[in-house]
Amino acid sequence: MSHGEAVQLFWKKEEIYDRNAQTVTLTGGARAVRGDVTVDADTLIGYLRKKAPAPGQPAPPPQPTDAKGNNNGDPMGGSLELYRIEARGNVHIYNQTDQGWGDHALYDMDQAVMVMTGKHLKLTTPQDVLTARDVMEYHSKTRMSVGRGDATVTTNDGKQVKADVLVSFSKPNDAPASGTPQAASQTRPAGGGDNPLGGGSSKLDRAYGWGHVVLRTQTQTGTGDRGVYVFDTQIARLIGHVHVTQGQNQNNGSQAIVNMKTGIATMLPGTESPIQGLVVPNEANSSQAPK
Repeated sequence: MSHGEAVQLFWKKEEIYDRNAQTVTLTGGARAVRGDVTVDADTLIGYLRKKAPAPGQPAPPPQPTDAKGNNNGDPMGGSLELYRIEARGNVHIYNQTDQGWGDHALYDMDQAVMVMTGKHLKLTTPQDVLTARDVMEYHSKTRMSVGRGDATVTTNDGKQVKADVLVSFSKPNDAPASGTPQAASQTRPAGGGDNPLGGGSSKLDRAYGWGHVVLRTQTQTGTGDRGVYVFDTQIARLIGHVHVTQGQNQNNGSQAIVNMKTGIATMLPGTESPIQGLVVPNEANSSQAPK
């Protein structure tokens, strides 16, 4: 009854079939398990459809009906597959390394896209924490996470990237070192197949921010209209109405390159406005002052 890999369903109270809507609703605390990913929620709704025959195979014969046209066999009317899962209330999605929380989630198995909404949206990995106010998405095929509304990525060492809309991309799971062949038994589809958490934990590669972008380290804050941050190099670029502040020192301009590892920010000239700076004398000798 699943599209691709089998889904195991568990529930505590009712199992409600709706033949017209072609759904099955599990209540009272329900769980769906697919591979190494588990989805827990107060209520789970599975969306079903007729299962297409395998290539080259004939379509299955129609199910027998009684005099009133009712199907007396499968209560859902034949061979079906599960192609979408909706979770409502206290949603918790997790695998061995990553976890996500929200009030509502919708997972499309065809597109391998999970969308979560509600309060206190959060996705955690061993390296980072992603939060958002309005919507959180995960696109497994492209390894893309999207946070909408005051979205924030916080790394384990305290660095933070924040924006109205934040789009981050992860590296492929178990990527081999350069020049090292990968064993066939370890090969995975790009993006971890159609797993809602990507088939395992992976490190973030880069993040793009739009609207009220804020970069924070322990000593420095940079803001701009948009920006990009590369996690391996810990270097970010801010564009549009840029302000870089360290202590009481401040530099303003159109663009800036910020090294979040060293704390050094380099202001770049642009067409919007000249570079402007405020340097406080007792902090002017700091080796990490913006330049």
